[in-house]
Amino acid sequence: MKNFSFKVIKNEGNARIGVINTLHGAIETPVFMPVATRGSIKTMSSIEAKELGTQILLGNTYHLYLKPGDEIIAKLGGLHRFMNWTGPILTDSGGYQVFSLSSVNSKKSLAKIKEDGVEFKSYLDGSKHFFSPQKVIEIQINLGSDIMMPLDVCPSANASKFEIAEAVRLTSEWFVESSKIYKKIKRPKGVLFAIVQGGTHKDLRKQSFLDLAKHNPGGFAIGGVANAGESKSKQQKALQATIPLLPKDKPRYLMGVGEPIDILDAVSCGVDMFDCVLPTRVARNGTVFTFNGRLNLNNAKYKLDNKPIDDNCDCVSCQNYSRAYIRHLINVDEILGIRLTTIHNIRFMIRFMDSIRAAIKKDNFDEFKNNFLLKFNQKF
Repeated sequence: MKNFSFKVIKNEGNARIGVINTLHGAIETPVFMPVATRGSIKTMSSIEAKELGTQILLGNTYHLYLKPGDEIIAKLGGLHRFMNWTGPILTDSGGYQVFSLSSVNSKKSLAKIKEDGVEFKSYLDGSKHFFSPQKVIEIQINLGSDIMMPLDVCPSANASKFEIAEAVRLTSEWFVESSKIYKKIKRPKGVLFAIVQGGTHKDLRKQSFLDLAKHNPGGFAIGGVANAGESKSKQQKALQATIPLLPKDKPRYLMGVGEPIDILDAVSCGVDMFDCVLPTRVARNGTVFTFNGRLNLNNAKYKLDNKPIDDNCDCVSCQNYSRAYIRHLINVDEILGIRLTTIHNIRFMIRFMDSIRAAIKKDNFDEFKNNFLLKFNQKF
């Protein structure tokens, strides 16, 4: 794969640091990818994301397909130029949104899974659409993604083993079709990952991996872990059933995980890539992360608090504004308030991942993890 490579630089147990090379630059791993659903991190510009140290952004195939449309983005030079982002972009398949958003305002899902893809109604206007494995790859080619995800079936946390087995079968068959169209496209393009499904069932996870590995994907994502309502214990079981199967010379992407504690556990297992809306979602509710724990700035105790969110943080929010001021902005619905909490939380995640890589490099990741957990779980 001329436009993609991955190299493990250092191991400490199963935890590892590495480098992914893409069309739009290198990514140091483990890495957290902020979610730019519709071409932006909510309330932030791409310039700000870069200034905060963001290495790679995640775009959403489903949302960008619906608005403004992948063909429009292609005519405007691709997603990188459209959103003025020079670094790498990973795009998901849109499959999760198809299944979750198609049931908005309806008691039953409006998505119909077929052998050759999934039919769904837009959450915007109810219009009918169809995602085939080929269509999803074509959309991502139009977007100009550096890392593409194939269409898969992500069963719910309460699905039976039979339903999960069917999801594995379709995911494997759809990946064959995804690979065919991907290989036909000769112009420079990003890499195609595969998504391992199987719930908490070791035999289904193994079957999923073996089916996908035949086609030599550029990397492996671990699906069905954080997007379908799984409990922490189920997440752990799914992770433990999958990681031992995955090759050491390819990146491992745990989809939808952004809770710092969960990231530490996954890094301990050997995961390289993470994404989640959690840091920006909670920021919009006034919650911020620090290395000493979470703060909910809505709480009355911060009304007269002149300290920054975090004394040790170098973000614009912490360098210039107090907890009391940011709390005031949030309470009076000033957009600046959630911009400042979002900026801080993204910077926290970048610093957090930087610290993880530094700890592995120095062979003290376990010590860093234990110390972080002690402080992060304490009550402010």
